[in-house]
Amino acid sequence: MTGLAYVSMVCSSMNVMFGLFNLGGGEIILILALVLILFGAKKLPELAKGLGTGIKEFKKATREVTDEVASAMDDTASPAKRLPPNPPTPSSSSEAHQAEAQTVPQSSAGTKA
Repeated sequence: MTGLAYVSMVCSSMNVMFGLFNLGGGEIILILALVLILFGAKKLPELAKGLGTGIKEFKKATREVTDEVASAMDDTASPAKRLPPNPPTPSSSSEAHQAEAQTVPQSSAGTKA
């Protein structure tokens, strides 16, 4: 009885997997046959190797980003303290006013003196 339950469980998990894409066994065999015809038997190992390398690089990049985000969240360094702004001193504001008063308006380019 245990073997029958296991077979039933395996079949149901396969049905769930193929149910995700709504594909049956015949459709999968047809797709594999088309891939074999289109790419040829010599090219299939190269394609599988490239696919495996791409998946491995994707997982590596995902892991690096996850680790970076986790380390950024773990950093509890306090932000740099800012100094309070200096209040304007009376001498600096009077100097700015004097410099403003000493400016001489320029004559326009069209008029000559």
